[in-house]
Amino acid sequence: MQMPEPDARVLTRKAEIVARLREVLPADAVIDDEAETRAYECDALTAYRCPPLCAVLPSTTEEVSAVLKICHEEGVPVVPRGSGTSLAGGALPTADSVILGVARMNEVLETDYDNRFIRVQTGRTNLSVTGAVEEEDFFYAPDPSSQLACAIAGNIAMNSGGAHCLKYGVTTNNLLGVTMVLMDGTVIELGGAHLDPGGLDLLGLVCGSEGQLGVVTEATLRILRKPEGARPVLIAFNSNEVAGECVSDIIKAGVLPVAIEFMDRPCIVACEAFAKAGYPDCEALLIVEVEGSEAEIAEQLGLITQIARRHDPVELREARDADEAGRIWLGRKSAFGAMGQINDYMCLDGTIPVSSLPLVLRRIGELSREVGLEVANVFHAGDGNMHPLILFNANQPGELEKCEALGAEILKLCVEVGGCLTGEHGVGIEKRDLMDVQYAPADLEAQMAVKDVFDPNWLLNPAKVFPLHVSETRRAVAAE
Repeated sequence: MQMPEPDARVLTRKAEIVARLREVLPADAVIDDEAETRAYECDALTAYRCPPLCAVLPSTTEEVSAVLKICHEEGVPVVPRGSGTSLAGGALPTADSVILGVARMNEVLETDYDNRFIRVQTGRTNLSVTGAVEEEDFFYAPDPSSQLACAIAGNIAMNSGGAHCLKYGVTTNNLLGVTMVLMDGTVIELGGAHLDPGGLDLLGLVCGSEGQLGVVTEATLRILRKPEGARPVLIAFNSNEVAGECVSDIIKAGVLPVAIEFMDRPCIVACEAFAKAGYPDCEALLIVEVEGSEAEIAEQLGLITQIARRHDPVELREARDADEAGRIWLGRKSAFGAMGQINDYMCLDGTIPVSSLPLVLRRIGELSREVGLEVANVFHAGDGNMHPLILFNANQPGELEKCEALGAEILKLCVEVGGCLTGEHGVGIEKRDLMDVQYAPADLEAQMAVKDVFDPNWLLNPAKVFPLHVSETRRAVAAE
């Protein structure tokens, strides 16, 4: 994966830049020791690493503004970082960049149950937002698999979803407002504690912008009343394609479960060994969860099981109590960690129309056999957000390159059937050179023109999202 050459002028002025940053931040909030900066050299896409010039850990919006103003004056690139859980290289630094981590910005600033919102600093973890309101029987809906660790900042940057996004939507559907700092240090407010702000939808522009436009320091989030109850059903099949057909038929029937999750045999075996969830011996399984009153749950599960039985399932298991429901979900929530115990892997993220699931699953199997690398599938089947895990040996020369090539073919397949390159992980560096597969040159130009407005010197999160040769040309022209 090619990265731009570091700016030699910035590297030679490192001591001067660090000294200026220490003037506006506490002593322990600036990290420039070579050994300590290695903690920030990569995110969850660990195949690529590059230590930054330094890292800073501000605690307030005012400190973020002061840092960005200095970096803007010095011409230093800045890479915003939440919890470093990005699977697309979204927080990978360049050698001449400053990592701006928001981990210390984790306070709850305001909670309003009558108007159903919470305002937090964006370093707060996803799961802890629900933790702050659950005693009042509220919750925050987006639930990425990394929700125990991932930060709201990263969720906003990548427009993250999760297992329950089929019913509740992804981050953009639950984000009401942000405080954002532009590259020159200007602080702006977008949206707020109301349903729809007037004027241009700048909030929709920021959510999913991957740190290209500014650093989001505070967020106003929608919170919801917990449902009366929820119950999952596990449905096992002897074929990936048949499981895909079942998903398509559930959606076509007009049933709206809160979640439909898919796992294939390699993932099932790994998760069972890791979590002992009690999964059956099968080729593919679905976890379908519904919620509501007992009457609503019974009606929905009745329709779903009726549809599933038409596909001759190996097993159909409805959770009888909270303990069994927890075990059904345990394996799925443990999937990425379980796969990591058995092999190196690259986790992809593409979306497809639900009706194309059988075709795409079959084609992924064919591509896997052609290349000679195993692919494990685990994903949010209800909205077609796929997460193929390509297994490879990082210590064997050439395996990473084979993995990247296979990943590119799978993502191209997603676009070919009418989907797109990413559903919730973002583009980062992983998919940046595939952007012209989905977008025409005029489309990319329109997107880059937006960045020109917010970050005219192209200093925010360099080498991400846009094809490298295009973004580096843009950055060079801006620097003249």
